[in-house]
Amino acid sequence: MMPLRRFAIHRPADLGEAAEMLDHYGDTGTLYAGGTELLLAMRHDLLRYEHLIDIKAVAGLDRVERRDGHLYIGAGATHRTIERSAVCRELLPVMSEMEANVANVRVRATGTLGGNLCFAEPHSDPATLLLALDGTARAQGKSGERMLSMDELLAGAYENSLAQDEVLTGVDVPLPGPSQRNAYLKFQVHERPLLGLALSLELDDGGDIREARCAIGCVSPTPCRSEAAESLLAGPADSVEQRLQEAAAALADEAALTDDREGSAEYKRHLIGVLLHRAARKCLNRDG
Repeated sequence: MMPLRRFAIHRPADLGEAAEMLDHYGDTGTLYAGGTELLLAMRHDLLRYEHLIDIKAVAGLDRVERRDGHLYIGAGATHRTIERSAVCRELLPVMSEMEANVANVRVRATGTLGGNLCFAEPHSDPATLLLALDGTARAQGKSGERMLSMDELLAGAYENSLAQDEVLTGVDVPLPGPSQRNAYLKFQVHERPLLGLALSLELDDGGDIREARCAIGCVSPTPCRSEAAESLLAGPADSVEQRLQEAAAALADEAALTDDREGSAEYKRHLIGVLLHRAARKCLNRDG
């Protein structure tokens, strides 16, 4: 492991100043919040920056609150903050449950949601769940604010689509109605998850599935959904259960699985089927 190269830390007073600094320093500068991924990459000389723009003290970036039918989670909120947030536990418990199992306690106490999403590490739990929950990212730049879907924000492995002067300020997640059921499951052996699967089902009064959203992560450069799989996951609950394996195959095809040191494509395909069955049973209360 190499020693960190010299860099300067700048502390903007607000988002406007942070955007100005990002624009001014260009490729030599980047934002710094929790730093759990950034500093490690810099220590291994995988990333080189001369200027770190510390936004931890910018007011309001760590809020978790209800806003007009959405749960707003500030980009500066740590995983631990989200895990323990009473508002999040009440309104979107699947998010708190997912955050409680991100990495380890040290990472959860320092790492932020915004840093996780911007770093775009392929083995990200939050990105996969937020894709299934239809989360929308807020980005603030010199020209104002814009909204991005998770698909738009995550451009590839370790790559986001923010402009040079843009700061990710938070994420809006639609609040689930009484007929919505959500689940997030993952399979993990080593430090990072091998597979994450998020499922969101909208049920009708009879318990059948009106609409389904399903995302898988960790097995492709960015989390992905499959229209074919989601179509198979809608309809009478008993029929859907009979189509789960077919839906899992559609998800696997969408991810274009490959053999790597994490496991073979065949093994990953098997895991997708296992987790989808478990998530569906959980959402449909088949496990009591």
